[in-house]
Amino acid sequence: MPYLNSFCYFLFFFLFFNSCSQSSEHQNNSEPTLVEPAPSSSNYYQEQHRPQFHFSPEANWMNDPNGMVFYEGEYHLFYQYYPDSTVWGPMHWGHAVTKDLVHWEHLPIALYPDSLGYIFSGSAVIDWNNTSGLGVNGQAPMIAIFTHHHMAGEKAKTNTFQYQSIAYSNDKGRSWTKYKGNPVVANPGIKDFRDPKVFWHKDSQKWVMLFAAYDKVRIYNSPNLIDWTYTSSFGIPDDDRLWECPDLFPLTYTDTQEGEKETVWVLITSIQQKGPNGGTATSYFLGDFDGEKFIGDHNKQYWLDYGRDNYALVSWSDAPNAEHSRLAIGWMSNWQYAQIVPTQKWRSAMTIPRRLNLHSTPEGFLVASQPAHELKELRTSKYTITPQTLKDPIDLSRSFSMSKGLYELTLEFESSETGNLVIEMTNQSGDIYRTGFEAKTNSFFSDRTKAGNTSFSKPFAESIHTAPRLIDEESIKLHLFIDHASAELFADDGTVVMTDIFFPTSPFTNIRLTTNESVKIKSGTLYELESIWQNH
Repeated sequence: MPYLNSFCYFLFFFLFFNSCSQSSEHQNNSEPTLVEPAPSSSNYYQEQHRPQFHFSPEANWMNDPNGMVFYEGEYHLFYQYYPDSTVWGPMHWGHAVTKDLVHWEHLPIALYPDSLGYIFSGSAVIDWNNTSGLGVNGQAPMIAIFTHHHMAGEKAKTNTFQYQSIAYSNDKGRSWTKYKGNPVVANPGIKDFRDPKVFWHKDSQKWVMLFAAYDKVRIYNSPNLIDWTYTSSFGIPDDDRLWECPDLFPLTYTDTQEGEKETVWVLITSIQQKGPNGGTATSYFLGDFDGEKFIGDHNKQYWLDYGRDNYALVSWSDAPNAEHSRLAIGWMSNWQYAQIVPTQKWRSAMTIPRRLNLHSTPEGFLVASQPAHELKELRTSKYTITPQTLKDPIDLSRSFSMSKGLYELTLEFESSETGNLVIEMTNQSGDIYRTGFEAKTNSFFSDRTKAGNTSFSKPFAESIHTAPRLIDEESIKLHLFIDHASAELFADDGTVVMTDIFFPTSPFTNIRLTTNESVKIKSGTLYELESIWQNH
């Protein structure tokens, strides 16, 4: 959870006690109040700017994804949630599940604030061997590990108002009981001490917890998820940026020619400021991990996403086929403007699910992000772009009706020293979003400066976002997803990603390809996508 300024905390301190007084039955108790399901309606999820194939809450405020775990055929997504407003407030854990990574089922709130504080970000695991002793009837319990944030301690200006706690579920995450001995990790005197990520380290046969401690991560070990011992920390010396929402996991790369395998540990951390295009962003480091210490080069900080709107990205625990790819999702916003974007009923959405894998280059490995292949289920109409030399603009909107404003585009073209390729989207109101590749600077770009309403925030559209090309190959590949209020560009097999949100007057229903001189297109496909909510 990001640090908010003192004025906001003064306001939210009042809101917290008001919320707690209204929900006293939830204090130190896990029994949720059942939420009435939204009525099935043709207007469901049809508000202006409402994402149609991204997860968003039915109403009110959402930020970081939390507690992501796969269990008995369900991918669980918990998330930072304030059910009483569309701006940040006393944090709860919202809850949803999906079986296909495409269609979501909303579930009741999982964790409520209590006497120990708000429920900030964290993770969840399946305690397969019942090391915690919290399972019943021989079943493995689901354990949530989260930060308690005590507002009274924050207001009193102590440095010990954040600490790590656990809760457990024995019914597939449908109800939760908070551990009576919370917190399980006390605060040693660090003001920003939050966002635990926990996993089982097979080689050492121990649980590992890492969390953000201001400008670094701290690592702890435990035999049982309850008793924790500090082992090490990792950070950038003399770096004053606030770190949040860390993650740590191994990825294996297989050389298809030599048949050799190499495993690299990936440390993800989200940065509160000074992202590559301003504001918040998600980065990663590569190295090794022995169960107690992450060993990596702190001078080599890479970016998982160069856009402005992919933050707090973390991966699912226990997801299938995790050796070579790790399934992850991020919060699709930026703290510079997240609380003032022009949506009314709800605020924020998640990125599309992504699979992270290692991409080998002559300079070493990169972490590439690929759209989850399950999203192919959303494809309806298809148009194949024939190989050609692009000189004059090509209007792809003539291929089939683009009335939904939901589409996926893949392109492969030859790189050159001077030829740009621009994907331009417009609507009847004259809003324009542009993305693509600029040859002169050898970089990708995302231009939302004229993509609709920008009046709510000066930083929102003050510049065109850019990202350097990281690999040197003859062909350039672009894979683009457009929803009603977002664009996600996966370039060069996902070695460069740009995620940006925007707020057009109406969905972009026209799309064309342009160039400054000429570009040789090798292949391309345009798909219209369907809404994941239309049959609710």
